Amino acid sequence: MSPDYTLYVCTDRDLMSSATVEESVEKAILGGAGVIQLREKDVSGKVFYETAVGVKAVTSHYGIPLIVNDRIDIAMAVGAEGVHVGQSDMPCRAVRKLVGPDMIVGVSASSVEEAVQAEKDGADYLGVGAMNPTGTKTDADLVTIDELKAIRKAVSIPIVIIGGINLDTIHYYKGLGIDGIAVVSAVISKNDIAKAAEELKREWLA
Repeated sequence: MSPDYTLYVCTDRDLMSSATVEESVEKAILGGAGVIQLREKDVSGKVFYETAVGVKAVTSHYGIPLIVNDRIDIAMAVGAEGVHVGQSDMPCRAVRKLVGPDMIVGVSASSVEEAVQAEKDGADYLGVGAMNPTGTKTDADLVTIDELKAIRKAVSIPIVIIGGINLDTIHYYKGLGIDGIAVVSAVISKNDIAKAAEELKREWLA
């Protein structure tokens, strides 16, 4: 399954407008999300696993890759297509050793150095950010447009940008060779999740 990174939607049960994570994921996919990342920061392993099983059923139904944030064990247990790790998680080369050559491995990067290391260690794509201040990650370092351009020049793997990406900020990043936008609240928190996803994707591709 070759991912379409154009619109990469991350879940957030605290921000979602729908009753369940599965419902928010289905609506995002119907609006054009090409990748779903299951992100659960404050639940038990049991709840994370059960949610992952439910979300995987939805993503499989629509043929969309599921990427699990941080938890390699849960990604493997539910047969997710990928896993995403940050700079303070298990290093990418160790993740790659665990999951094998076929699973998608994404790595968060906010500098050229981190990006180059991730590519060398076997990452399939980079999540670069935070591009703007964002409520979902208040401690994130901001990445400048110049740094983003330098990262794009330094690596050949796909890049998705994250952090305060919405209809107001999206135009800053067009034409920079970026493969997609990763969003949380710009889609998940809206009353009409599918419509919000559709509008963002249309604007990004315009």
